[in-house]
Amino acid sequence: MRAQTGSKALDWDKLRIFHAVADAGSLTHAGDTLHLSQSAVSRQIRSLEENLNTTLFHRHARGLILTEQGELLFDATRHMSKRLEAAAARIRDSEEEVFGELRVTTTIGFGSLWLAPRLPALYEKYPDLKIDLMLEERLLDLPMREADVAIRMKEPSQADLIRRRLMSINMRLYASPRYLAARGTPDTLDGLRDHRLISQNATSAQVSAGAILVRELMSYDIGSHLTVNNYFGVLQGVIHDLGIGVLPDYLTQDFPELVRVLPDVESSEVPVFLAYPEELRQSKRIEVFRDFVTEEVIAYRRRQKEAAAEGLPPPEG
Repeated sequence: MRAQTGSKALDWDKLRIFHAVADAGSLTHAGDTLHLSQSAVSRQIRSLEENLNTTLFHRHARGLILTEQGELLFDATRHMSKRLEAAAARIRDSEEEVFGELRVTTTIGFGSLWLAPRLPALYEKYPDLKIDLMLEERLLDLPMREADVAIRMKEPSQADLIRRRLMSINMRLYASPRYLAARGTPDTLDGLRDHRLISQNATSAQVSAGAILVRELMSYDIGSHLTVNNYFGVLQGVIHDLGIGVLPDYLTQDFPELVRVLPDVESSEVPVFLAYPEELRQSKRIEVFRDFVTEEVIAYRRRQKEAAAEGLPPPEG
């Protein structure tokens, strides 16, 4: 198969090999990925350079560096690769069976503390589904297929995305019963002078509402302050009786032993959105994951209403 470029035709095989070499920065590593010898890879690259009448790589002792012309071609093959992946995903998703990989990205805190504990129910229903859970604070590019679906703590701004608001959360203050039994429960913000506050540090990626709340708390005389770079670490500090933590309220459903401190203190609402590329609208895997997450949120709201009807304090989250 050949791709037309001007008056010449480019061999897809050579482009595939070029892309692997540019991605790996090494003939040897690319050969290992492609199951080809280094000499075979080198011949294909030389042939492509001759076909284009240009040099695509600078060779040096530590590997290969793309030339300006090589960067242009790599940008093109990267986009081709993403489009081919998207096409393959659509083809796979045209089947009725739900199987294969679904790359889900969300924050470290929400992914590890809310989403991961609920995945067994999804796997029980769809055992052939493979979830690649990508937990990081960086917003991955969904249209460029860095991930298939995202759960984000703000409305996505990228174009060509289907988005659904799942719920809202608030950042609140929590402590363990043992900590409060030993140190007492503050009844005013001024009472925090006798306590240790646990929060994310100011430089870590976090929802802005949480950062604003922490700044407001720090305007008071705080006895001691422990900072961590994610909510999972803050939770560990709280459940191990280190202090009063700034945590998302959805945690209390799975950690019912947490005691809310200063009930009038909380952040503004943080919206939680599920989003995926428009081109995956028909994806069977996206559909079952979206429905699964939505059902989990609905189940929580139902429990909240039942608790309110019985006159009990509603579960938070």
